Amino acid sequence: MAEERQYYDRYSYFKSNGEIASTPLIKIIERDTDKFIVYKVAETRLDRVSQTYYGVPYYNWLILNANPKYGGLEFNIKDGDIVRVPFPFLSTIQEFESKTQQYITQYGK
Repeated sequence: MAEERQYYDRYSYFKSNGEIASTPLIKIIERDTDKFIVYKVAETRLDRVSQTYYGVPYYNWLILNANPKYGGLEFNIKDGDIVRVPFPFLSTIQEFESKTQQYITQYGK
């Protein structure tokens, strides 16, 4: 299990005057080190998967970004689907930050 991490505010890039602008889906590349789980409806929860692989339950959104076919909604995952868990955490979060900065540079907030 990974060392414990603190909450990461993925909305911080898109906050302005107390409002949060629409946030883009930042796709996470597939790595040989990624983990894969079989999703079981009414049993699997991505916050628990985050806890298992990242040490905190806050990164379900990162797992969803790595699986864009679900449109950012855990409820769209079907029983028996294989879900990719981006791993390791540090390089994944660095990729997210870099791609978010690229998005802002290209499109603005």
